[in-house]
Amino acid sequence: MSTATGERTYTISELADEFGLTPRTLRFYEDEGLLSPARQGQSRVYSRKDRARLKLICRGKRLGFSVQEIKEFIDLYDPERRQVEQMRYALVLGRKRITQLEQQLRDVQQTLAELKENDRQIVDHLRRQGALPDEE
Repeated sequence: MSTATGERTYTISELADEFGLTPRTLRFYEDEGLLSPARQGQSRVYSRKDRARLKLICRGKRLGFSVQEIKEFIDLYDPERRQVEQMRYALVLGRKRITQLEQQLRDVQQTLAELKENDRQIVDHLRRQGALPDEE
């Protein structure tokens, strides 16, 4: 799809398909102020800028950021200031997320260790009771 000026545009279905999302998700992002497609009658018309924003949104979601955090990041975009504030915000968010993920990793490692120990104790008990062959 193209505008009168020849700029590439996208329908909601095209973007939804490209990014593996539902049209409902794109409408949600629009409601949250993350996307602002033009309208042609009842149809939404997404620009290359909307597509780029959607790519950022998907990356942010994949990294575990909230819709509000992603919106704040996008809203800080200022090409005149070389995205300094936007990058500072991203740095703080990223470091916070790293800390959260490192804690989750420690928690998962602890849970795995406990489960393995539990497994070992059960197997030992079953062997002592003759309810489990030695090779198990």
